[in-house]
Amino acid sequence: MRIGTPLSPNATRVMLLGSGELGKEVAIELQRYGAEVIAVDRYPNAPAHQVAHRSHVIAMTDSAALRALIEKERPHLIVPEIEAIATDVLAAIEAEGLAEVIPTARAAQLTMNREGIRRLAAEELKLPTSPYAFAASGAELAAGALRVGFPCFVKPVMSSSGKGQSYVESAADVQAAWDYAMAAGRVERQLVIVEGRIDFDYEITLLTVRAKGASGDVETSFCAPVGHRQVKGDYVESWQPQAMTALALERSRDIAAKVTASLGGRGIFGVELFVKGDDVWFSEVSPRPHDTGLVTLASQTQSEFALHARAILGLPVSTALSSPAASAVIYGGIDSVGVTFEGLELALAVPESDVRLFGKPEAFTKRRMGVAVTRGRDVAEARARASEAASRVKVIG
Repeated sequence: MRIGTPLSPNATRVMLLGSGELGKEVAIELQRYGAEVIAVDRYPNAPAHQVAHRSHVIAMTDSAALRALIEKERPHLIVPEIEAIATDVLAAIEAEGLAEVIPTARAAQLTMNREGIRRLAAEELKLPTSPYAFAASGAELAAGALRVGFPCFVKPVMSSSGKGQSYVESAADVQAAWDYAMAAGRVERQLVIVEGRIDFDYEITLLTVRAKGASGDVETSFCAPVGHRQVKGDYVESWQPQAMTALALERSRDIAAKVTASLGGRGIFGVELFVKGDDVWFSEVSPRPHDTGLVTLASQTQSEFALHARAILGLPVSTALSSPAASAVIYGGIDSVGVTFEGLELALAVPESDVRLFGKPEAFTKRRMGVAVTRGRDVAEARARASEAASRVKVIG
């Protein structure tokens, strides 16, 4: 891979579509290797805007606006960081050879909604998944819920971080779940997925990397499994490594390898899986760094962001684990603009701790404003430290 000089005619230009906290870390890692980073988001002063060479604010679901910006900036690489993007434009740009989409335009299209990726995994690749049905109306949702059985989960086909998701215990809750999904979905598409509940012991994110090996061919490697805890579909804490049986780990890697090979391209993929004993079920996949993977800032020699940047640029990668570690989310706790943070010195006094404050311009009660990451002699110690460090940071309106 030949890297140019930023802000010069020979620059290697990388456009991030989505500029949240994960994109910010990717931007920093790309800049370490001399890439020129252009950060795009739907609101001004997003986290990656604050570190990029240039930034833009557009509605990324607006095909004309997205196409115009790509033609103006002429990036060599386009890196989606969110799902809500006009992927038809990415497919056209890739087909015309104007830029390379990471990992591929097809991957962006399939994973931008739960319908595409679920049909790929369950119906084409024949991977084990929870029972599911799709619904385009409240009546279809009621029928689908009866088919998969109660309790079940209802999710918009296009959303993230738990937005619009409901846990439905009976037929009486179905209409409320439909209304919430319609109100909270990322884009205006009247479709939801209803998923049957799986009796699992724990869930993991298996960070899977597709990068060029010594031979020049794309090879697949895996990070140690990341365990995590969610509340209403939103990640609250994560840790690495998650203990699991050798057979469950083998099956997890097999599922991750199959789904990422089908999506193709280079980069890191966050493959979410349910595990019970030796049994494993596919849940979802994100063709980009995963929020639960923030723990890798403390646990790995190369974080998930460094792995993504290296894979994107065609550089060697290492998924080596350096220490048991954990992460814990710092929530806004309030609805306010331009908040301040107190207690950072107290958080950093926790042994082997670090904190990332994302710099988001506006806080909401349940918006992630930062994360504490800590190491420990084992996962239990790391989790306790991360929880303690996160609790010491206070958000002030």
